[in-house]
Amino acid sequence: MSQEPEDTAVAELINDRAIVWNPQHGMRLYSEGYFGQPVGIRKPKSAEFDKPLELSLIECAYLTRAGKLSVWNPNSGQVLTETDLLSLGTAKSDEFPDRLLVYSQLRELGYVVRPGLKFGTDFAVYEHGPGIDHAPFLIHVIPQKKGVMPLDIVRAGRLATSVKKKFIVATVKENGEIAYYSFQWHRP
Repeated sequence: MSQEPEDTAVAELINDRAIVWNPQHGMRLYSEGYFGQPVGIRKPKSAEFDKPLELSLIECAYLTRAGKLSVWNPNSGQVLTETDLLSLGTAKSDEFPDRLLVYSQLRELGYVVRPGLKFGTDFAVYEHGPGIDHAPFLIHVIPQKKGVMPLDIVRAGRLATSVKKKFIVATVKENGEIAYYSFQWHRP
């Protein structure tokens, strides 16, 4: 493995995730934007933990582009580029590039973006971070060419209302521009 700058965290690719084995690097990434999840700690109370940090491929691609992470593939013995990570993500899901674009834009706007799996959507978006505030937004990325099914909007709107969050559909246009559509459940 090549020598990385001291401020660059190093992660090892394991299937569709990467592990930052050095707890100091993991704590720094977590404290700088709630990146990843400390292994074995479901809801961290602080950014201080003595555990490895697990990162998703989206987080890996974003942090690699930002120069904060170097992902090492033990199978090839190579450090992966952002393009390599994009290819790995796309091999898992055709929607990975769109999700990465939306994730990146939200991060660059200063939001904390966490997985939205427990809400049945792509992202839960915080203004400050988990444990500090509740995520006011649920974001679901739908490719523009795929379209939105009416039943999906009804289902998502009801869920978002029941957990007191605003449901937003993000679509990436062919020119790369992202459009956000907000839905609210209205009771007559």
